[in-house]
Amino acid sequence: MAQKTSSQEYHIQLTATFVEEKLKGAESGHDWWHILRVWNNTKLILKEEDADAYVCELTALLHDIADSKFHGGDESIGPKVAGEFLASIDVDANTIEHVQNIILNMSFKASLGEVHFHSKELEVVQDADRLDAIGAIGIARAFNYGGFKNREIHNPEIPFIENQSKEAYKSTTAPTIHHFYEKLLLLKDKMNTPTAKKIAAGRHAHMELFLQQFYGEWDGDR
Repeated sequence: MAQKTSSQEYHIQLTATFVEEKLKGAESGHDWWHILRVWNNTKLILKEEDADAYVCELTALLHDIADSKFHGGDESIGPKVAGEFLASIDVDANTIEHVQNIILNMSFKASLGEVHFHSKELEVVQDADRLDAIGAIGIARAFNYGGFKNREIHNPEIPFIENQSKEAYKSTTAPTIHHFYEKLLLLKDKMNTPTAKKIAAGRHAHMELFLQQFYGEWDGDR
């Protein structure tokens, strides 16, 4: 992994400051602390994987700067806001385009449709983001977002929907427990890098133990 220049480090710090300020008051599963965790996951993966750290870190910081789920489903707004900010601090055009392409294509819902862009940097940041969606923090984030949307915790009368289309996933109002089967438990096998695959295995096992305990308590067995 190539060392970042001093100007690149400066851009990263400016971006971190911008994002922290921009996401004040955001839903707590997609706030600055989520961004910081994904940024840290990115740096952890980059210790073992060969990718452009400058692109990866900028993208990790900006990937949820305007999440479409909070903007009427508009998937163009995130790349647009990210690009405008990066241009304002004189990041080069090729880097801006790369960051925008990753943001547009890295989400789970994007993977449910046709993806026409790929890079090693996308793999790294996508893994970093997916790692924050599983394990103990993933469980906490799922129920936090479910509460934010006033969804049921669980309803055994509503069936899970496997192999959802992108549009079905975007419009779901299913109970939070469904989210484990329709996304979270699928992420372990969707990791791109060997580094993330190793980390994901332990976090996945934690979710399985949680669900075992959850159903035992739901049914009054424990």
